Amino acid sequence: MLKRRALGASVLALALLSSGCVAGTSGGTSAVADDQPFEGEVEFWTINLKKNFGAYVEGLIAQYQKEHPKVTIKWVDVPGQDIATKLLAAVASGDVPDAVNIASTDLGRFAPSLAPLDDLIKPADLADFQPNLVEPLRVAGKLYAVPWYNGGAPVAIYRKSVVTKAGFDEKAPPKSYAEALALADKVYAETKVYGSNDVPGINAASLLRYYGIELLSSDKKKAAFNTPETAELLATFKQSYDKHGIAPGAVSKDVRNYPQSLENGQLAMVASAAAATLVNVQKNAPDVYKDLVVTEPVQTKTGGYLLLAQQTVAIPKASKHQRAAAEFVKFFTNGANQLAFCKLVPIYPSTISSTKDAYFADVTGDEPVDVARKVIVQGLPKLEYVPLGTPKDTELAESLAEEIRAFLQGSKSAKEALDAAEKQWNDALA
Repeated sequence: MLKRRALGASVLALALLSSGCVAGTSGGTSAVADDQPFEGEVEFWTINLKKNFGAYVEGLIAQYQKEHPKVTIKWVDVPGQDIATKLLAAVASGDVPDAVNIASTDLGRFAPSLAPLDDLIKPADLADFQPNLVEPLRVAGKLYAVPWYNGGAPVAIYRKSVVTKAGFDEKAPPKSYAEALALADKVYAETKVYGSNDVPGINAASLLRYYGIELLSSDKKKAAFNTPETAELLATFKQSYDKHGIAPGAVSKDVRNYPQSLENGQLAMVASAAAATLVNVQKNAPDVYKDLVVTEPVQTKTGGYLLLAQQTVAIPKASKHQRAAAEFVKFFTNGANQLAFCKLVPIYPSTISSTKDAYFADVTGDEPVDVARKVIVQGLPKLEYVPLGTPKDTELAESLAEEIRAFLQGSKSAKEALDAAEKQWNDALA
């Protein structure tokens, strides 16, 4: 369990990395010709895996080298907090890895320095990947990374003994954030237990997308969210915050340590949560865990579930062994190897075949974690990963969240908060 939590923490930390723009290197797209088998070394970088999952990665490398005896894989594992800095330095020097694990939130930042994969990884090679996870990794029609693993579809978590007093029916849970906040308001009115921490949440930009709000202009050069409709939406958030449907501590910047949580018994529900939340409650608050009900989460206007980030594998433009790297990437991320990784840690695959294995398809039991796995697997095809697609996605999302926090606390009006966020976005994008 500790190993699983460690990986979850590293994934979250990576998703919260700040962003900046990375210029392309002067190196051309060098690759081995199709008809010439590669002989030599391929350097592969991962993020924070060696300590807990070294045997898994080393086993795959050994298998690949056995099947390709003239190829050596040089594995470099980089601490999560160092990956962006290390890759930036490598790009600047031209001495890059041949394949590298990159969080999708950083793809916009590094795309100018990455090789388009369309000539290296063909449509047939992508047939087993969830299309909804592949397409967002294209920039201007070109594929810049291959999906690897992700945190899965979100789930909704409710404390049954609390929410039932407000009329909650687990067979008909809230389908939208509007319905969830209405329930949260009623929960506090009936029980004096705070409702939810969902607003502004870990990513306020994604939260607005649940309501169908466009965030950027079509050319991605200006903010598009500053409208009367968005101001009205923020007003409904404020009403819920004042009624304690949204917990007072939801304005905390530290989204991993909210003052009110399911674990400390001060929160009634989370309408869209990562499954890792259940693991934490199970470990730290077993009595609360026994009281939990897990259902499908709230949906977007199109009936999907937003994925905040996914882990990907890319090939730097300056790599001199692009084709050899692509062959290793295809092996490393194939369905069988993703399934093996998912059995070690509560992550979810980007490959369709992995989800058809009994490990995912034949989940039984009514424990919250068992129900969550079923909800998550069923939700994988409905995942919507829609990044802003700029070099500064993380910075923009946080500036919007900060302005929503200011509004909820009463230091700014909705218009002032949206005007400030819009200016920050436009300045950052200029």
